[in-house]
Formats: sequence, structure tokens, C-alpha cells
Amino acid sequence: MEMRNGPNRVLLKALRRSVAGNPIVDGASGGGMNALLRNAVHAVALVVCVGFATLSTARADEPAPPFKPAISDEAATAISQMGKTLHARDLSVTARTVSVYLDEFGQPLHIFHTIKIAARRPDRIAVKFIGDDGRHDLFYDGKAASVFFPDSKKYMTIPASGDIPSALDEIADKLDLDFPLGVLFAGSPDEVLLDDTMAAWQVGTATVDGIECRHLLFSQKSGIDVELWVEKNEAATPHRLVVTYPLLQGQPSFVAEFTSWTTELPLSDSEFTFEPPADVKKIDPTPAVASGTEGSK
Repeated sequence: MEMRNGPNRVLLKALRRSVAGNPIVDGASGGGMNALLRNAVHAVALVVCVGFATLSTARADEPAPPFKPAISDEAATAISQMGKTLHARDLSVTARTVSVYLDEFGQPLHIFHTIKIAARRPDRIAVKFIGDDGRHDLFYDGKAASVFFPDSKKYMTIPASGDIPSALDEIADKLDLDFPLGVLFAGSPDEVLLDDTMAAWQVGTATVDGIECRHLLFSQKSGIDVELWVEKNEAATPHRLVVTYPLLQGQPSFVAEFTSWTTELPLSDSEFTFEPPADVKKIDPTPAVASGTEGSK
């Protein structure tokens, strides 16, 4: 099942990336997690296929009516407003994230990160990851993508082009390095989010960091549940994101809380260009290195 252009591929792989190089689980449960996620993708595909098969069997003599998502006016308006806000030319934000999943013994593990993001549409992004699996920095300047591991003083670079989502796809494929919040920097974040939605509605309101927010829930066709807290105003700036995977054992989740949103100040080209320090070593872009295996040695 291909999830490349939707949020689900990004979010499923985000869990794998979050634990792949962690010294707590590296070697012990990393392979199990990869297998678990592969099974999840198969399970998602099975659910979708069974649904369509049942529909066609039950009404083989009738054309199936077009599917119409049940999206409330409140949710649709809030997400449209959020999409306009996130479509700013220059954008920066800090996110604190945690990935929660079961290890091979059935014990819940929590992997934490602080992620600092700067982006300039359509083709510039820089991301600094600091977390339980160490630190690494990502730079994309419209021509090349670089990943820098400050702890091991190593970096790798690949040619990359196109807009931010296209570059992130190249980085994921060639470096096995995933950016779990990349969906927020798609050409139209609201459309990407709603594309896989079966139903969406406002659960209620809540105060996040002193700001009143709409609490929205999205039920996805692929079996993933997305909760989003956005400001209750015309900007609808997101402040919290929770993604739950009910088809996976233990229902793992990904949580992000956002602070320091800036959409007004222009960002300089130097923000997105990687200049390797004199004492660092360039390495080949292999999946093992990108997942943190070599960088953690």
C-alpha cells in the first residue's frame, strides 16, 4: 500500500525513525519495530481491501455511490484557516515530541525529542533534532540535502531538488531519515490532512499554554486517528498534535507540542546551507548511518 503522498507514510515511518538508533532499544527491538510497522501497513491495506471487497459483493448489481467524508463545518473551517497560516513563505517553530510504543517484551517505551524547524517555501528547510537517540541536523537549500551528526563529527550530502515535500521524500528514500512533521510543510497542509479523512469534527475546546484552542479529531481511512489542537481564531495556528495507531499492538502514538511559531521575519539563506566544520568527516549516505547506527558508535 503506497502512502507516499499522504501523512500516514510520514507518521508511520516517524515511529521507526524515533527508535531506530536509540541505545536503549538499538539491536534489541529495532528489528521488531520495523517488522511491527510492516505488519501494520499490511493490516491497513487489508482493512481497506476488505472494506472495498465487502462493498462490491453486497452491491454487485449497483454502482457504488461516491464516498463523501463526514467533515463538520467547524473542522473544515479551522483546517482551512490553519492551511493558510502554514503557507507563509517563511516559517519557524519548535516542537517537543514523544513516540510511545511497546518493546518486544510488551513494555511501553517513550522516546523524546526537541525539534527546531525553519522553512522557506517552496524549497528551503533546516531541522535540528535533539533527543534520546542523540542529535542530528538536516539542511536542504534547494540543491542538496545534508545530514550532520555533531556527536560523531560526521555528515553526508546528497543531491536533492524540488519543493520541500519532494526533498523530504528523497531524504527518506536515500538516507532512511524521516521528518515526522513534514506534512505541516506540504504545499497545502490542510488538503493533505483531509485527503485521507473519513470523518472530522470538533471535540471541544481546551487551553494549551494559555491559549484557547479547538480540539479536532480526524478519523482516517487507513485506520489512523489524528487529534489536532489549533488556536480558536482566524490563524488557527496548531499547538498540539497526537497521532494514534489503533491497528498496531499496544496502540502506539506520536505526540507533538508546538511553541515559538514565527511567520513574519524573513529567514536568510545561511539558515538552510550546511558548511561542514573543519574537523568533521564526510561519509557515504547509507541507511545504517542515517538511522544512527554508525553515528552512535
